Amino acid sequence: MTQISAFADQLVAQRYRDPAPTPAPEWNPVLQVLHEHRSIRRYLADPVPDAILRLLVSAAQSAPTSSNLQAWSVIAVRDPERKARLATLAGDQDHIRQAPVLLVWTADLARLRALAAERGAPLDGADYLESSYVAFLDAALAAQNAATAAESLGLGTVYIGAIRNNPEQVAAELSLPPGVFAVVGLVVGTPDPSEDARVKPRLPQAAVLHEETYDTTGLGAHLAEYESRIAAFYAEQNLEHSWIDRVLTRLGSAAALKGRDRLRDQLAAQGFPLR
Repeated sequence: MTQISAFADQLVAQRYRDPAPTPAPEWNPVLQVLHEHRSIRRYLADPVPDAILRLLVSAAQSAPTSSNLQAWSVIAVRDPERKARLATLAGDQDHIRQAPVLLVWTADLARLRALAAERGAPLDGADYLESSYVAFLDAALAAQNAATAAESLGLGTVYIGAIRNNPEQVAAELSLPPGVFAVVGLVVGTPDPSEDARVKPRLPQAAVLHEETYDTTGLGAHLAEYESRIAAFYAEQNLEHSWIDRVLTRLGSAAALKGRDRLRDQLAAQGFPLR
């Protein structure tokens, strides 16, 4: 076994906490960046230069986009006071305040509506759920490309789903016009090495990879196996968590969604009719 293949097998094993992972048949720097992903929640004050930000956006724009509609936009928030206000709206997460930049990825149908209005053309299809779905997917794909690009440069990232907790206030803070909705935030910055963030194990592939048709055989055993493996990760982080309990708590009630149970109404108010 070569040093590279041994290293690759080690990273794959780390992703699953599997003492006997399937060997990686191929390896390259992109696979390494993807397998080393971890969420960073403590940052140094080092700024993200404009040139790097533009590079992240060009990586984001290299993501697939349905029918080349490019139905997304991103707002880079660097102003400390604005970041602090957004941090408060997004669950009072201090790493939003710490990091030099918060990227807010938006579903953007406003640009396409403006294009149609300029030409006096109908755009009735934009009012349907499918079009909003496309815009959300476009934004998510773009954000993930940017996250991978940032991590390939040695930067850290963490997604901020709580940017959807208070979408009306977030829209006002960012001056979002009708037809633009904040999908997710992405904090970017230089990781503080004192955090010692680690790779969080994922479900075993047997729980997520289905051949030809969906198969629930052995699902309970796969989930129990994962519960055991991730318990070790939580213990290392000094967290008294159970993954199963977290899932059931997170989805157990409308209140647990922390404001996001109103998402349909909030989308409609922001210009997404969802017919």
